[in-house]
Amino acid sequence: MLTIFRNPTWTVVCGRVSIWRSSAPKNFLKCCAPPVSSTPSSSLLHSEIDFSKAIQKAAFHSSFIRLTHSFSCSGVMELKEVLQVLEQLAPLTLAEPWDNVGLLVEPSKPRAVNTILLTNDLTASVMDEAESMSCDLIVSYHPPLFRPIKRLVQKDWKQRLAIRALEAGMAVFSPHTSWDSVKGGVNDWLVGGLGSGQVSVLSQAVGGASHSHKVEFTVRSAEELNSIMDDVKDCGCGAALQYSHSRFDSNEIQVSLTCSDSALTPCVHKLLQHGALGPSLNILKLEKAPLPGHGQGRLSVLNEAVSIATAIQKMKSHLGLSHLRLALGSGQSLESTVTSVAVCAGSGASVLNNVKADLYITGEMSHHEVLDAVAKGTSVILSDHTNSERGFLSVIRERLAVRLPESVKVVVSKADRDPLEIV
Repeated sequence: MLTIFRNPTWTVVCGRVSIWRSSAPKNFLKCCAPPVSSTPSSSLLHSEIDFSKAIQKAAFHSSFIRLTHSFSCSGVMELKEVLQVLEQLAPLTLAEPWDNVGLLVEPSKPRAVNTILLTNDLTASVMDEAESMSCDLIVSYHPPLFRPIKRLVQKDWKQRLAIRALEAGMAVFSPHTSWDSVKGGVNDWLVGGLGSGQVSVLSQAVGGASHSHKVEFTVRSAEELNSIMDDVKDCGCGAALQYSHSRFDSNEIQVSLTCSDSALTPCVHKLLQHGALGPSLNILKLEKAPLPGHGQGRLSVLNEAVSIATAIQKMKSHLGLSHLRLALGSGQSLESTVTSVAVCAGSGASVLNNVKADLYITGEMSHHEVLDAVAKGTSVILSDHTNSERGFLSVIRERLAVRLPESVKVVVSKADRDPLEIV
């Protein structure tokens, strides 16, 4: 159990909290876990490299946390400080490449953040709610601005919302798939609805890497190495290169150079101009290191098996719903046993496809995707898209509450709801 105080300057290192202050406020809260660290940006792997050491290194970066926040005596926080906290909870680097995450609307005049509104979707009714409470920051799980726009006009409803936010001086931030992917995020929350189990990631997240290739060669002397590296740097891609060297034997020096995709061709061209390098030149493709616990979708082998009927009741309670849609797998009944469940918040068919499990839980699937699952004997529970995500907003509210000063009010929208309902 970690103990943290309100409004200090604090640092978390490997799960330990240090208060850098002569006296702490009387009010304090206890937090069970530190914020999620940023993902490693340069972890690289090759099949010939010790894979276990690379994983250990990635895990070390993921667990080594150093966060510093300086709040004024009044507890006032600027927008950039709140955004830092949000990105520590779920680094934006975990989002899918196609997604549009991060700060989407930024007011021209900076102002302190006193009220944050959490919503699954930013709609006209949610914007009315935000304006009524003089909100400073809207955190919308789904990005209200997704596709590129060429103008801001009143004809488009999403553009109208962006205009209203700017006119009111409100910022808009969207985390979307970074919340899905992060360990302890939306999908872990969703799969937890059926109880504890052995949980694994369905679509593994990997660390970002600026270098994608390794070029290996040998030279006869330090003078030759210096000449070659000068030529390589002169090709205009020196900023994208990293190299190291070691004495291979008494006559040769082994050189290892890493570079990006764009730098590979000019780099190799320069190296091949040194004829003596030809036989020793070797090019290796580097792979990005996986980030354990992060990624899309979850598979849980339950510690205690349940019937499909019990699974339905548990998920209704977990999601706060009075109804769910069910498709029984071929040969299954309400009393059939569920020992494994695969989940993906939102529209999960692309992640769940071909996953072997007794039960799929997601927001929505197409008619034919459901038929495919049923034919394989897998039952399907659908909650409608946003109903599989919205409950996580309360979790985020609590996580923000212990990381922000008391002066910042975090509210879950009451106007936000799934657009579909049973009639």
